Amino acid sequence: MSRTFDAIELELLWRRLISLVDEAAAAMVRTSFSTLVRESYDFSCVVTDAAGQSLVQASESIPSFIGTLPETVKHFLRFFPEDQLSPGDVLITNDIWLGTGHLPDVTLAKPIFRNGKLIAFSATTAHVPDIGGKIRSPEPREVFEEGLQIPPMKMMAAGKTDETLVALIRKNVRTPDQTMGDLYAQIVALDLMEDRLLVLMENYGLPDLTDLAREIQGRCEAAMRAAIRELPDGTYRSELKTDGIMDKPITIRMALTIKGDEILIDFAGTDAQVDRAINCAMCYTNAMCMYGVKVCTNSNLPNNEGAWRPITLTAPPGCIVNPQFPAPGGSRMLIGHYIPMLVFGCLGQIVPERVMAACGSPMWGMNQSGVREGGKPYANMFFYNGGMGGNTQRDGVTCLSWPSNVSSTSIEISEHIAPLRFHHKKLRPDSGGAGRHRGGLGQEILIESRSETPIAVSFLAERTIFPAFGIEGGRDGAPGELRINGEKTDPKRQYVLNKGDTVSLGTPGGGGHGDPKLRTSAALAADVAAGYVTVLADYQGDD
Repeated sequence: MSRTFDAIELELLWRRLISLVDEAAAAMVRTSFSTLVRESYDFSCVVTDAAGQSLVQASESIPSFIGTLPETVKHFLRFFPEDQLSPGDVLITNDIWLGTGHLPDVTLAKPIFRNGKLIAFSATTAHVPDIGGKIRSPEPREVFEEGLQIPPMKMMAAGKTDETLVALIRKNVRTPDQTMGDLYAQIVALDLMEDRLLVLMENYGLPDLTDLAREIQGRCEAAMRAAIRELPDGTYRSELKTDGIMDKPITIRMALTIKGDEILIDFAGTDAQVDRAINCAMCYTNAMCMYGVKVCTNSNLPNNEGAWRPITLTAPPGCIVNPQFPAPGGSRMLIGHYIPMLVFGCLGQIVPERVMAACGSPMWGMNQSGVREGGKPYANMFFYNGGMGGNTQRDGVTCLSWPSNVSSTSIEISEHIAPLRFHHKKLRPDSGGAGRHRGGLGQEILIESRSETPIAVSFLAERTIFPAFGIEGGRDGAPGELRINGEKTDPKRQYVLNKGDTVSLGTPGGGGHGDPKLRTSAALAADVAAGYVTVLADYQGDD
């Protein structure tokens, strides 16, 4: 007989679930070795039911893992059915198509048993500091160049670590201590989620999670379907161009169909996959679509399986948002981060008040690898963000990662762990698109190599050709710019820095929203006083 929950009991259970995944996330940050987890928060923690359907996700997370992490758990179950799982097992993979779309994201999951029965999984994904291969950049032509591929397998079996796997990982990465340290931090989070969940179940007399999962996921599904029903039926289309590769733009096309309480998203007509590492695997495409829909329909809805059930996605095999093996995808966010804006382009036709102008994203990043004077190799990844787009209510936020939600690494930490000197990190005046609500500003960073040995550097950078567009009469944001030793440079290539060489990064500004001439005089005066705006032509009348 199924169990029902009254409103108070359900709320208490839900708050306990949130607390346990948030506690696991905090433990992971405290025990991690790299800045990617500790500073940038490029990770997530979730609990799923026994079928791999997401139940609850940590508050500290990034949108892509909302959709990818539970799907990876379902893939684990295909490789390891319940009768092949035991208490103490920890499953691992970084497979591009089964994971998050690129090799640096490693997913671990632990089956949770109660009274000998599989009742749930705790799972984490984290971006490790290095996975071997060519330093992360758009340059690789196939996945084999991008680093170590870990198929779905057991990192731990019945509590015993596979030391052969550990040895293989350590041998193939530039940062063996940091990489393995972060993986063990993930296991800390898995264990903590397991412990707290079993205590919760004991406290409330739950033999398994079947009834609770049905209640939570069912309520979220009903709420999402109700939100979709409020939108008019029809097919809405949008498309945009990315900077692409070697001055060849890439076009992504989306048709979003609303029918009753369901949404179908189709990418027919999107350009083909390329032989560079910007392809966006379907798992990541799916996650970015789900995020975009949720923002425009029911943004406060909890992130779990129920919210995604009314949404279906299709994309032609072999297109850049559904690439086929062995396509590389290390820089897949250079395509994937455009996808929520395509959703906005579709839904903005019917609910314009819920969308914003284009953001100065995909996020920017700088990868470095080299060998220190003592012969020890190293690798680092630092993130830098552009401005968000303005919307109907307010200006775009300045220098905020969207839709990735990773945090920037501080100058102090960056200079401590890398042989770099930061001359400045400041806002870019006039980079936010003019509008009634101005786009958020980008930033300018000037970095000098202080290394006695060469440093290989590569970049994650977009919107250097096509700026973040404004909407409803708002102006475009400023495009991004990369310079090495003062010379404008192709951000899709890898470079070598010698001591004294400089890198200048100018991240893109967000697009403006609404006619700039309608911006209040007080807001404009504040922009001028702060140095955000120095060119007033767009804000002044025709006379």
